[in-house]
Amino acid sequence: MTYQDIIASIPHTVRELPAKAVFLREGEVDDRYFFIEEGAVRLWFDQDGKEITLNFFFEGEGVASMESLLKAEPSRYYLETMKPSRLLVFQKKEMDAYLDTHPDAGAIAENALRDMLFEYSGLFLSRIKDDPAERYATLLKDRPDILRRVPQHYIASYLGITPVSLSRIRRRLVEVQEIV
Repeated sequence: MTYQDIIASIPHTVRELPAKAVFLREGEVDDRYFFIEEGAVRLWFDQDGKEITLNFFFEGEGVASMESLLKAEPSRYYLETMKPSRLLVFQKKEMDAYLDTHPDAGAIAENALRDMLFEYSGLFLSRIKDDPAERYATLLKDRPDILRRVPQHYIASYLGITPVSLSRIRRRLVEVQEIV
């Protein structure tokens, strides 16, 4: 059984959203898990009126405010589509019931959560120890799909820099590549 098999087996609804649709707001308690069938989603928070992007999600990936979903706490983030998207929406109660009756599915879901935890700890550590140019180089190496699919101002926010700084970093990389 694969992650996609589990997704297909759990009762869900389908939600079609236009670009730039916020479907979870900071401060809301939400018991839903979203699987992106088509489209792209951005996870971000508001810091004194400035949007800070934390991550991007694309087709075949799931997203939720995990604190809200698992602990019924207010979300710390916004979830917003970056382009028209088709989301499968799962209620926690139905997911839990399915996972309780399918232990093999529970192990797969646990592995997916573990992988997400490892990814987030890597992002957290990178924001502490790496400078913006190193974060950009890592993004270029590990997730070039983001660079192709996401507007530059969101990438700059994700890297913790301004769009102007991102342009400078990109220009320096091109210059270095031309020399080599």
